[in-house]
Amino acid sequence: MQTGMHTDTERCVRAVRSKDARFDGWFFTAVLTTGIYCRPSCPVVPPKPGNMTFFPSAAACQQAGFRACKRCRPDTSPGSPEWNRRADLTARAMRLIADGVVDREGVPGLASRLGYSTRQVERQLLAELGAGPLALARAQRAQTARLLIETTPLPMADIAFAAGFSSIRTFNETVREVYALSPGELRTRAPRSRPAPDAPTAGGTPGTLCLRLPFRAPLNPDNLFGHLAATAVPGVEEWRDGAYRRTLRLPYGHGIVALTPHPDHVACRLTLTDPRDLTVAISRCRRLLDLDADPVAVDGQLRADPLLAPLVDKAPGRRVPRTVDEAEFAVRAVLGQQVSTAAARTHAARLVTAHGEPVDDPEGGLTHLFPSTDALAAVDPETLAMPRTRRTTLTTLVSRLADGSLTLGVECDWAETRARLLALPGFGPWTADVIAMRALGDPDAFLPTDLGIRRAAGELGLPSTPAALTARASTWRPWRAYAVQYLWATDDHPINFLPV
Repeated sequence: MQTGMHTDTERCVRAVRSKDARFDGWFFTAVLTTGIYCRPSCPVVPPKPGNMTFFPSAAACQQAGFRACKRCRPDTSPGSPEWNRRADLTARAMRLIADGVVDREGVPGLASRLGYSTRQVERQLLAELGAGPLALARAQRAQTARLLIETTPLPMADIAFAAGFSSIRTFNETVREVYALSPGELRTRAPRSRPAPDAPTAGGTPGTLCLRLPFRAPLNPDNLFGHLAATAVPGVEEWRDGAYRRTLRLPYGHGIVALTPHPDHVACRLTLTDPRDLTVAISRCRRLLDLDADPVAVDGQLRADPLLAPLVDKAPGRRVPRTVDEAEFAVRAVLGQQVSTAAARTHAARLVTAHGEPVDDPEGGLTHLFPSTDALAAVDPETLAMPRTRRTTLTTLVSRLADGSLTLGVECDWAETRARLLALPGFGPWTADVIAMRALGDPDAFLPTDLGIRRAAGELGLPSTPAALTARASTWRPWRAYAVQYLWATDDHPINFLPV
């Protein structure tokens, strides 16, 4: 079992006294004399160490009877980076809870996806996080409710339903317990003239919310948004007015998101057909931009290599651009095998036009959702304009995804899924590893056969053969996926002519 930072009292006290925002989300400080819990960077005068106790999650604080601080709003902290760098039971469970699985399928559904019994899942989460899956999901529902209360004119009954509460009474009780205010009082106190830090504001289009997505500094937006813009599939994605925009396929409907980088946050404008998808949409946008990463830990490890250090020092805080839909990314990875970025976009755009679900975007050029695996599985292979071997690779992948014999999602074990991908026809190490890196979120996925990586390695004086580069990269673990981003940044065309 992992031991969280909250058990290191001396380190936690130092972080609180220095108001160190790098530790927001790593642990929460509960103040015994006030009954309030805060993020480490809370701007109020720190309490005496003897009055502090530390918890690994907001849900654990709430279960212990503490309520959220109204100044620092700890429920809006960046997520713990632990859940992104691990693939054990607890980490996979936390990713599923963030994706709303408990609200949609209950604890039995969560356990089924993880391949464990409900008792095993509950025991593991309670031991490591101080709260079980229901309490963790309850804390998330409370945050969603607050977001809707403060940013929309929706009636409270509709908000309760959209946030996942089973009754108005439970909604009222939970909001009052967590925030020490009734839902009506939260709405009355919501800022009207300008947003407070991390506070969302209402959008001007019906069904639209505008909010801030916090992150741990530094964040270098160039590779992150540059990569997404360069590989954008027409109709599904676009770069417009300084924002990356795309369509989203969600459990209850669909949405359109616009993401704009700022020095201290990413502005997120969401238009949803069903407000119940709010929590899931936010979670997927955060994963897309890798906003819960710990850049200090990542860059510190990579900077220890004297040949990588200049790249890190030049532009620290690079993130791994990921995806909002794991199956979509896998299909696009196959389409991109051994062709240029432009050709891959053309292939994907043809599939979108022919088989994607149309959507209405009054603000821009988004026209479709990316085709579902069911829709792609029904496509006549002879209509696909690509070499026969790659056609076989694509049709095998989508048929396995459609019938459920292959699963790609936040609940996946990285090593096991990579092995299953490599067993498919036409899947080599590059395709399996790029899916592991960008779809599954493995922070240690590595691409030693990528031509852009090998070229960059040679220019830096690193070994350029895959075997030798892999051996050298052992010192970069567990952050080799981030090393890939730094290496790609040295090449003008890092994603052209991709190997299999």
